[in-house]
This record gives sequence, structure tokens and C-alpha cells, in this order.
Amino acid sequence: MQEVTDVITSNKTSQLSILVFLLLTGSIILLFISYTPISRTFPSVGTSSAEQLYQIPPSTVAVYMGINTSKLLKPLRISYKISIKMHTNCRGGLYPRTKDIYRFDVPDDKVSWDVEYKEYQPVDYTAESVLQQPPWADPDIRKSSEPIKIKWNSLDNNIDRQTFGKKYDIYNHVPRNPHGRTGIIGRGLLGRWGPNHAADPIITRWKVVDGHKVKGQDGKPVLQFIAIQRRDTGDWAIPGGMVDAGELVTTTLQREFSEEALNALNLTPEKRDKLRKCLKVFFKNGKEVYKGYVDDIRNTDNSWIETVAMNFHDDNGTSVANLALTAGDDAVSVKWLDIAQSLKLYANHKEFMKKVANDLNGSW
Repeated sequence: MQEVTDVITSNKTSQLSILVFLLLTGSIILLFISYTPISRTFPSVGTSSAEQLYQIPPSTVAVYMGINTSKLLKPLRISYKISIKMHTNCRGGLYPRTKDIYRFDVPDDKVSWDVEYKEYQPVDYTAESVLQQPPWADPDIRKSSEPIKIKWNSLDNNIDRQTFGKKYDIYNHVPRNPHGRTGIIGRGLLGRWGPNHAADPIITRWKVVDGHKVKGQDGKPVLQFIAIQRRDTGDWAIPGGMVDAGELVTTTLQREFSEEALNALNLTPEKRDKLRKCLKVFFKNGKEVYKGYVDDIRNTDNSWIETVAMNFHDDNGTSVANLALTAGDDAVSVKWLDIAQSLKLYANHKEFMKKVANDLNGSW
């Protein structure tokens, strides 16, 4: 009888020990999670980071101490702080090409529409050049005496009102920037309500001196790209521009490069046609570098820029690498620039360069 009692007592003690062990282990895990940074995959949106509170969605890949902890954290529904990228160029300060239009201040933790911001009083501004309603601009639907039908989040006749990301919401009859507050409502310098589509051609070659590729400090060959200096800001940038209504992105890429880097608008019709035929062959083989939202200084709460960035690489230096560069249209200067970490470029163009260097195994 005593032996049976001992066995029962022993089993209870073992079960209790296991339970205590599991509770202690769980507590330690939760303690580490609370005080140790956890990283997760998140799409790049802008150029700077700020901490915001997010709950782990089913698609999240959370990494703790090098271990994928998604399966552990998901059923616990734990919220944690993560470092994400948000727009910064289109927040704060003077709006471009104005003398007295200042954005309403938006702190990092108030950018998201999900966060309440009762004090938010954005400035309402649309440039006079936009209000005159040129072919590239929409009417001011907020002040129209008659209802204007626009097909949001879709192809509206020959105007693409679709976004590369998730569908945008319509608030007070106009689109709302899915990436958050900017401090300005209206369209600013942009013509379209919602996404304004652009195209950025990244033309690259290898940097060669005396017939040999120049190598960077990391031992990899240095890449160069054709850069233009913007007339409006003075920043160096990719020679891109807006996609016209009904125009193919591939056409925009070639047209903008020709106008800004080769001054095609001032060429004779014969020379322009010859240049077009030459570039048509080169522009057939491009690789997509980026497609999505751009952290542009012109963005507002109701209008923003999205782009398609394509890389066209002259690997042997026998095509566009030998073209005579001449600034034209919106550019004041044009030249080949080395691709390197020290680059300072317009908007988030530097991120594009990093991707190109990685894709071509070039120096960074």
C-alpha cells in the first residue's frame, strides 16, 4: 500500500515540476520578447525610420536571436515595436515652388491615419498652374458646381488611377494618401487626384580607365549612371518624368531620357528620328528595379507620386555609353555619376542605385 502511495505522490510531483518548468520557460520567453528587439520583414516606403506599434499579421516573418518565431508569436497575438520606413521628404517645411505655403507639422507617431490626431489642420493648397486645368491635370472636384464622375482605383478611360500598393480610400470625395499625413491637402504641384504615375530610366555602364574597369574599396567594379540636375531643386536625380495619359511606361522611359539627358526637343527632326531608332533597340532590354510609392517633396494628403524605375545597362560600353550628353527640358546639367554609398540624390533615388549595384554585382 505504501509503495502505491509513493508512486502516486511521485507522479503528482513530476507533473507539478513539469508545469512549473513550462510556466517559468514561458515567462522567460515573454520577458525576452518584451525587452529584446524583434525584426520583421516590411516593405520599404521612404528614406527614414520611426518606431510604431504593430500587431503581427499572419504573413509576418518575425526573427528573434536569428530564429523564426512567427509560429510562436502568432497564436499569442503579441504586439511589439518595430522599425519601419515612412515618408519624410513630403513632411514639414516650405512646400516647393512657394514662398509662404508651409506644411502643418506631422510628428513621426502621427503620420499613420490609424493614429488619432485631433489637432491636425493641414494647409489646403493647389498650384495655380494646376487649377488652370492643363491636359495633365484633373478638375477641382471639391469645388465643382456639378458632380464629376471619376473611376477611382481603376483605369479611368486613358488615365491610370490605380496604385501599385493597396487600394486607397476616398475621404471627403477625394483619394487619401495611403502612406499617411503630409501636412497639406489638395494637389499641390501634382495634376491628378490620387496616384500620379512616373517613370525613371536608370542608364548604367562600368567605369573604365585605360581600358580597365575601375574597382571600388570593396573590390567590385564601379558602376556609373546618367544623372541630371533638377531645375526646381538643384538635386541630382534620375532623368525621369510623368507618364502621359494613355502612354506606355516604356515610351515614357525613352522619351524622358531623350528630353532631359540628350536635349532631344532641340534636335532637328532628322537627328531626333535617328536618336529614337538608336534608343529603341537599347530600351528593349530593361530590368525593373522598383515599382511603387515615391517619397517626393510634392506629395500631399490627396495626391502623390508612384513610379516604375527600370535599369538599362550598357555592359560593353558600345551603346549609350558613347552618346553626347546635353541637358534639356527640366534639367540644368547632366553627367555620368559613380554609384556609391556617398551619393546624395533626389527623393528615394539612392535606394534605386543600391538595388542596381546589388543586381549587377557592382561596388557600393
